Amino acid sequence: MTQRKIIHVDCDCFYAAIEMRDDPRLAGKPLAVGGSADRRGVIATCNYEARAYGVRSAMSSHQALKLCPDLTIVKPRMDAYKEASREIQGIFREYTELIEPLSLDEAYLDVSDCVHFAGSATRIAQDIRRKVSQRLHITVSAGVAPNKFLAKIASDWRKPNGLFVITPKEVEDFVSVLPVNKLHGVGKVTADKLARLGIVSCEDLRDWKKLALVREFGSFGERLFNLARGIDERPVQNDSRRQSVSVENTYDADLPDLASCLAKLPELMDTLATRMARLDSSYRPGKPFVKVKFHDFSQTTLEQAGAARDRESYEQLLTQAIARGGKPVRLLGIGVRLQDLRGAHEQLELFS
Repeated sequence: MTQRKIIHVDCDCFYAAIEMRDDPRLAGKPLAVGGSADRRGVIATCNYEARAYGVRSAMSSHQALKLCPDLTIVKPRMDAYKEASREIQGIFREYTELIEPLSLDEAYLDVSDCVHFAGSATRIAQDIRRKVSQRLHITVSAGVAPNKFLAKIASDWRKPNGLFVITPKEVEDFVSVLPVNKLHGVGKVTADKLARLGIVSCEDLRDWKKLALVREFGSFGERLFNLARGIDERPVQNDSRRQSVSVENTYDADLPDLASCLAKLPELMDTLATRMARLDSSYRPGKPFVKVKFHDFSQTTLEQAGAARDRESYEQLLTQAIARGGKPVRLLGIGVRLQDLRGAHEQLELFS
């Protein structure tokens, strides 16, 4: 089996970078892209000057201004971001058609069969970064590795404006010292549970048998077993289509009752609206849904066809979902199912 060569490309503070490019007066100053503080807005992204103050994405604009009073918040210009994303995708296609976009500013590329630079994934990544800088005047970071899991970690290793390479021979040593909270799918709750079991690094994780991990973590235990050994067989899927858009948050302290859960809804809806705005016109939003995870890790989801995607509908869904458990809540999520209009169009053509 041919060894895969995967590149993960991630734009550096993409929205903010476009704003600073188009208005040089913003460069070098704390900058965020997001909603207005007086309208319960949230931060979509921010530059590194703002991050130095503790500002981060998904934070309320009000809180961001408290941390950084000199912060400039500009409204998102999705048309500009989508156009830049299309240009970047065009650069990717100069090397491969195996491209899996994760968002406007992030994608996996499989360059295993690319003939450029004698097939060197490292040199391809270098050239992609050079072209994005020259043509769009923004920077991207890239990771090169034998699989998607490691490529994504690598792209974050030398951010911003960095390149990090993990060769097949380096995988075992690199992964062994990797903290478990770096593993794909390991959030704060799972990391805390792993820590309670004495598992801090992947080397610790390797001491556990697969069956024991499955007992502790269900089907995700098998995934943990493989990731701790640097194994990830997921292919780059260039024809995958999204089925939903969602946002969820795990809270540091359990939410004790329905009222405290409903109070978190506006912030979740603001973040969901930001993510919905990134979709292209080939999707149509459908039924809303909610996800609730209780303090004992049991969870439930609930959706309703024909319901509106407004606050009242989400409040009703949350109320019903929380009533199913009647326990303190550690995670809330809301989302929207999507209808693929591109698929519907192709179906009509088939029978025309």
